Amino acid sequence: MNILIIHGPNLHLLGRRKPEIYGTATLARLNSEIKKHAAGLGAKLRVFQSNSEGGIIDLLTANASWADALVINPAAYTHYSYAIRDAIEALELPAVEVHLSEIAKREPFRRISVIKPVCRAQFKGEGPLSYFKALEFCASLEKK
Repeated sequence: MNILIIHGPNLHLLGRRKPEIYGTATLARLNSEIKKHAAGLGAKLRVFQSNSEGGIIDLLTANASWADALVINPAAYTHYSYAIRDAIEALELPAVEVHLSEIAKREPFRRISVIKPVCRAQFKGEGPLSYFKALEFCASLEKK
């Protein structure tokens, strides 16, 4: 299975930005752990990070024919990017939304996801484990 992973804005700041919320691991370390977990599932990954809404849409479009599934952490775009939501819907990739933090227990504006309705699942609040669960969910799609 080919899985496209997209990290949204400010995830390149992991390890420095609010470690009490996001943890101390850097994006490089998170990506290394994600790749290791995916290898154990027999999945191939393409992993990207973008701070740009248009950049995320371009990554989705450019990799849609390669990918069997999408794991996306839209970060702040979770709450208001109808453009990313529409791109996910239009490309018809099985998508999973992930968040390192528990967005339902944070500031009121973070509790709403406009992305979730076009995803098959959402994993949140478990740090890197949220990504691992998303990968496992994607791998289970292949077996059906």
